[in-house]
Parts: sequence; C-alpha cells; structure tokens
Amino acid sequence: MFGYAIRRLAGALPTLLVIVTAAFFLMRLAPGGPFDDEQTLAPEIAANLEAAYGLDQPILVQYRNYLGGLLRGDLGPSFRYKDFEVSELIARGLPITAGLGAAALLVAVFAGVPLGMLAGRRRNRASDHVVMGVALAGIAVPNFVVAPLLALVFGVLLGWLPVSGWESGNLRYAILPVITLALPLIAYIARLTRGSLLEVLQSPHIRTARAKGLSESRILWRHAFKPAILPVVSFLGPAAAALLTGSLVVEQIFGLPGVGRYFVQGAVNRDYTLVMGMVVFYAVLIVLLNLLVDLAYGWLDPRIRHE
Repeated sequence: MFGYAIRRLAGALPTLLVIVTAAFFLMRLAPGGPFDDEQTLAPEIAANLEAAYGLDQPILVQYRNYLGGLLRGDLGPSFRYKDFEVSELIARGLPITAGLGAAALLVAVFAGVPLGMLAGRRRNRASDHVVMGVALAGIAVPNFVVAPLLALVFGVLLGWLPVSGWESGNLRYAILPVITLALPLIAYIARLTRGSLLEVLQSPHIRTARAKGLSESRILWRHAFKPAILPVVSFLGPAAAALLTGSLVVEQIFGLPGVGRYFVQGAVNRDYTLVMGMVVFYAVLIVLLNLLVDLAYGWLDPRIRHE
C-alpha cells in the first residue's frame, strides 16, 4: 500500500505542473495588474513596485522564478496584503475553512448514509419517496440560494443565530455555514447509498445469507453495509475538495475570514501570488484527498489490491 501511495503521488506531479502553469499564464493574460487601482501612484513609484516584485521581467523568467520558489515551499509575498506571505494568509484562514468543511462532511455522512439506508430498505414506500424527493431538492437548490434563506429565517426572522461574522470559540457562528455546506452532500450521499444498497441486496452472497436464515438486520450490517458504502467512500474525496472550494461563496455570504475569502479577494485585486498560492493549495489538497479515498477503498473491499 505504501508503494502504491508513492506511485500515486509521483504520478500527480505532472498534473500539478499543468495546473500551476495554466493558472500562472492565465493570471498574467488577464487585463490589468495588481497596482492598477492605485491612482495616486506616480509612474516612477509604480515602476519601482513592479521591479520589487519582479513584474518587470519577461514572463518566462517570472514563471521560472515562481517554479523555483515553489520547489522550495515558498509561495511568495502577497501583492495587496502588505508584509504578509501567501503561506501566512493560508495558515490564517485554513483552520476556519477546514473546520467548517470537516464539520459539514461529518454531518453529511452521519445524516446521508442512514437516510439512504432507510430509503433502500423501504424501496417504493412512502419513506423512500420522501427521502429521495427531499434529496432531489437538496441537489437542485445551490448553496448561494440556501445560505441567504437560512440567514433570513434563523437569523433575521427568528433571531436564533448570527447571520455573519466570526467569533473564535463560539459555535453559534458556525451552525448556518455548516448546514449550508452539508445539505447538498446529504442529498448526494443519500442517493448514492440507496442505489448501492439496492444493488448489493440483489447480490448472490446476500441471497445465500438469507437462505441460511440470518436476520435482516444482521444481513444489512454484517454483509451489505461495507460494499454498499463503497460508492460513498469514492465520493468523499471529491466531496471534501468541493466543500473547501464551495466554501468560497458561503464564506463571502456569512462574512467568514477563511481561505475562500482570501481567494475571492485575491482574484478581485489581481493579487497574482495569492491566487496562485490558493490554486496550488487546492490542487495539492484534491490530490491528497483522492489518494486517501483510494486507500480507504482498498481497506473496505478486500478484493481490491493496489499492489
């Protein structure tokens, strides 16, 4: 398994290089620059700023220098957040983003899997139709619609929860963002679990277990549960990455100082190094999450042998 993990990481390096290269040149091709809105800057000062950040050099030289810094783990300084390195900004926002994402993922798994199991065991009954109907609505409605609705109902009308801002250690500020992020995942996981369970329950080994006289609950949890959640495990890697990238909108709506907020502000301000740092961060995160999912997949299904 260790050898497989090393090979996967090595195989991901060309992909990361392509992502970094595309993001670098697309940022440079976009109109404007990081200091264009500084109307009070004299041309000489603007030229000095560009020279200080290496923006006066040919683009290929800038690309080579950026890759060299990236190999050393240096994401460079932010152009707009003075006296801050990009790695420092990521470190400041990551605990909030990761905490919200992890909480939303846990809520989605512990709510979506039981709902999917319930719908699968009661196929074509009222509970099945209700769960799948609600799941379809959860998939269809985007989080930038759900977030304002939740804020309006529970924050403005009922006054139970704060609608924006962040206070460290106060979980009330995390409830609405976590619910907003978790709702679509609950829907996806419930549908995946239901479909997979229905397929597993038709398998020969399940029919054999029933022929032996085992109870339905024992068949479900001892023989059907693990193979039924394999599609869910495969989904968790991209889902976790989608939570972090999807939190861009949620963090903006609820005014959270997470990584996504820096990403949005960096794109608006044309902060090249900040956007590039976020792209590298998300790309590495997606690769690692998919690797963890593959390893978990092999652990859950003994028939799979990566080596």
